[in-house]
Amino acid sequence: MLRDLFPRRHRHYEDSPFAGELEAFAEWLRTIGYSKSSTNRHLCRLDQALTHCNAAQPGGTFKEADLQEAFASQQSSEPDRGTQQAFRHFLTVVGRLKTTEHPGPLEVLCQHYLRHLADARGFTAATIQQHEATVNDFLSRGLPEGHELPAVIPADVERYLQLRSKEVKRQTLQHIVGHLRSFLRFCGDRGEAAEGLDSIDTPRTYRGELPPRALDWTLVRKLLASVDRKSRNGWRDYVILHLMAYYGLRPCEVVSLTLSSIDWTGRTLHVEQSKTCSVLVLPLDDRTVRLLRRYLVEGRPGTNRPQLFLRTRSPVGALTHCGVVGIFDKRARQSGLPLQGASSYSLRHAFAMRLLRRGVGVKVIGDLLGHHSLESTCVYLRIDLDMLRAVALPVPTITAS
Repeated sequence: MLRDLFPRRHRHYEDSPFAGELEAFAEWLRTIGYSKSSTNRHLCRLDQALTHCNAAQPGGTFKEADLQEAFASQQSSEPDRGTQQAFRHFLTVVGRLKTTEHPGPLEVLCQHYLRHLADARGFTAATIQQHEATVNDFLSRGLPEGHELPAVIPADVERYLQLRSKEVKRQTLQHIVGHLRSFLRFCGDRGEAAEGLDSIDTPRTYRGELPPRALDWTLVRKLLASVDRKSRNGWRDYVILHLMAYYGLRPCEVVSLTLSSIDWTGRTLHVEQSKTCSVLVLPLDDRTVRLLRRYLVEGRPGTNRPQLFLRTRSPVGALTHCGVVGIFDKRARQSGLPLQGASSYSLRHAFAMRLLRRGVGVKVIGDLLGHHSLESTCVYLRIDLDMLRAVALPVPTITAS
């Protein structure tokens, strides 16, 4: 591996006392998706760091203090911190990072709770991560100063929820309440907290209380035109936003696309719809086919990973739902357009409104959007004011007798 990475300077690394360390680290980096150039740079920085670390022993275990010492002699720059973080991750994976800190009672309780969510309730990793974020925030900001969990009373829980209600919407607060109920019920059953703390009122939300936020199609076109396609990121982001605007894809449907999702012969796109658990086959027009081909050549990193859209920074890997949301937020901010309050779903809503105004039936729109029922699709009728005016009945006038 070292000879392949450094054809001219491989002897420098092979003669190092940490040659085995560098070799193993390089193989791990390449395995998880780091490019060859990124691996080279990480190895150069690690070689310098280990050379100046007195506590480092080839093939031995590392403490957190050893890592700090190894990288302290180098400039405190972002690349050095990136190498330090990657090497820490490598040591953790191979079981060579020695931790001397002992978790406290609350940390142990949280670990047991997360294991309970996975083993007993069968939650997915993403759901467990959401529970963990809520619990950690509650334990850091919800507990009165100097109080332990067994001393928490309902007023403390109510105070925390009032704090959160100023930071999030009611829909999000519903999820937070659900997370807290589950955690406090778990603690109450184990005797770690007072019983009954999980009896929390949840904020009420009403289906369809707010109409969808659909962007005007002129704004959508201007947003797409503002994306600079001179870089890999630019091509990837442009094609993602194009698919969301012209085909109404959700962020989760974008990240589920693979290379095999595109039927080049039939000129169709196969989309796995998460809500209906079905596969939607969408016809691709000539322009979209050209954009996809151009993206594969100029925007997608060279890798054998099956996902259509990947991170462009090392390590190369699949985009996440949050990554797609972040792409929209970034491009909307850079465009300078009046898009305050808009979200990635605004493109999906714009797609639905565009079809509706072109006379496409509500049932067809619902099928394309992956809705379970027409009730979900009919909310778009509420924001098409021109259509409502056209079908409105005249108000009878009263004549004086």
